[in-house]
Amino acid sequence: MFSALLRPGVELRLPEEQIAAALYKVVDAEREHLQPWLAWVSQRTSEEDILAWIRAVREQFAENKGFSAVIWVDGRIAGVIGILPINWLHRKAEIGYWLAREFQGRGIVTDACRAVIRHLLVELDLHRVEIQCATANARSRAIPQRLGFTHEGTLRDAHLVNGQFADVEVYSLLRGDFKA
Repeated sequence: MFSALLRPGVELRLPEEQIAAALYKVVDAEREHLQPWLAWVSQRTSEEDILAWIRAVREQFAENKGFSAVIWVDGRIAGVIGILPINWLHRKAEIGYWLAREFQGRGIVTDACRAVIRHLLVELDLHRVEIQCATANARSRAIPQRLGFTHEGTLRDAHLVNGQFADVEVYSLLRGDFKA
């Protein structure tokens, strides 16, 4: 089972069904903050929606197609980092993440990304990791830049969020670029 201690008090763990209510409370409290960037936020409107997501994530993990992990800070849910289904044919994966406002600015997502990247490129022997961020989301874009990803370009009107199309920046890190 995927888990990682990032630093004292900060860890990643696969979500378990019993945290559905607590995770929903965080998503709901952060809804206004997350909704401009993430299309899924408007689709997660109940604890049952979160529970269904947890079950899907655990199934994805069991089938070796990727995972999502809850970011815990001092025993509190701070956010989520996850992998869209791994493309085993091309040995690549895409990382996505979100973090509650009160935990931002501490390097938590950067550390979480480092752990996930190490897992993908070293343990799973993938070749390529991608991060895609809305062009207007400067905080999210700073993470792949900080981690040494290469900016590959802009996908115009690539994501539909809240009825509006948004441009997306594509960043990549290849196994040969990675410094463990």
